Amino acid sequence: MIVVFHLYYPVLLGIVLRQQFLATIGTNIPDRAGESIRRRKIRKREVCIMDSFFIAGTDTGVGKTVLSLILMQYLYHCGSNPIYIKPIQTGCRDPYDKDSDAKFIYDHVKELQGKDCASSVICCFREPKAPYFAARNEGKEIDSHELLQEICKRGEGHSHMIIEGAGGLFVPLTKTMLMIDLIRETRAIPVVAGRAALGTINHVLMSFETLCHRHLTPRGIVLIDSQSPPTDTVMIRENQEAIEAFSHLPIAGVIPSIADFAKPLDFFFPICERLLGKG
Repeated sequence: MIVVFHLYYPVLLGIVLRQQFLATIGTNIPDRAGESIRRRKIRKREVCIMDSFFIAGTDTGVGKTVLSLILMQYLYHCGSNPIYIKPIQTGCRDPYDKDSDAKFIYDHVKELQGKDCASSVICCFREPKAPYFAARNEGKEIDSHELLQEICKRGEGHSHMIIEGAGGLFVPLTKTMLMIDLIRETRAIPVVAGRAALGTINHVLMSFETLCHRHLTPRGIVLIDSQSPPTDTVMIRENQEAIEAFSHLPIAGVIPSIADFAKPLDFFFPICERLLGKG
């Protein structure tokens, strides 16, 4: 027993000394995954516990807000108490601007009409560009830690959180953080929103592959056809066929161009049910 103890004594001593060292200088030492222990603890403490879905676009202007609107209407229809969050809005003076995504949502969800759409926006910048540069050009900087804190705080008391991203997955939010990193930090389930038109096969499959590579398996893929004139139906079917064949994930649905958002959008609720279940 004495011999065994002497053999393992250096190992045990090393473990004890390492713990004392970390306690002395702080816990900002990288672990094997390249993350700091401090960062890992922050993430564990601030993870949002309600059902959270992150609407991740393949690009800017693909229809993320339209999909978010339909999901919000569906969840209210099911008797849930969801909240829409736009963590970072660019290209607007403020959340009440005519181009504000949150204002569009609040104007077309009857349960939100008359409420303050600013409660859904955390950061808002004037220039329509990547959040990092839009903030920098105003002499500001996005604090990723505070952003995550605020997302989770605003989600408290709600059954579901619909989080809408800005641009695509590799849009920079800070010098060191991309949109895909925010998806990981919120622990929200990604839903891929892509165009229904020409070029979407490549964009959707790259986004899907990137999310899977980061262990962020998408709940589903939705194609949105917002262009005028509408995309040829044969092309849409071919796009859908290719995406499903290579992703091995059925397309949850295709949303055509919507002429009047004031009308009920319950026609699209089957898409929401395939993505979220029955509310």
